[in-house]
Amino acid sequence: MSKDVFDGFNVNVFLDEDGDYLAHFVEMPNVSAFSDTPEGALRELAIAWAGVKESYQKHREPVPKAPTRQEHGAPVNVPVDPQLYRALAREASKSGMSLYTFVAQKLKSTVFSVQERVE
Repeated sequence: MSKDVFDGFNVNVFLDEDGDYLAHFVEMPNVSAFSDTPEGALRELAIAWAGVKESYQKHREPVPKAPTRQEHGAPVNVPVDPQLYRALAREASKSGMSLYTFVAQKLKSTVFSVQERVE
């Protein structure tokens, strides 16, 4: 089964208390399917997801997107204490960058280094 069949959503598969395998989207637990095998649960989830998408399209509603596939262009405002703000502003100035660019680079390098260690 192609990894893209779930459009970037994270899938959780587990054995429930009745002995059935349940597969569901982590981000949308109401999209789920059961089977007697993990593979079967994934196949059924693919069918369920296709039906969900079809329903959204039929009602002319946007199909939900996985968080990793959403476009985020809006600024992120994070309140920080004044001491941290001053330290970040000093480092940004020393680096010849705007505070926004400096913080964005710091976050990006931290997030991607953590992801590399996890994968």
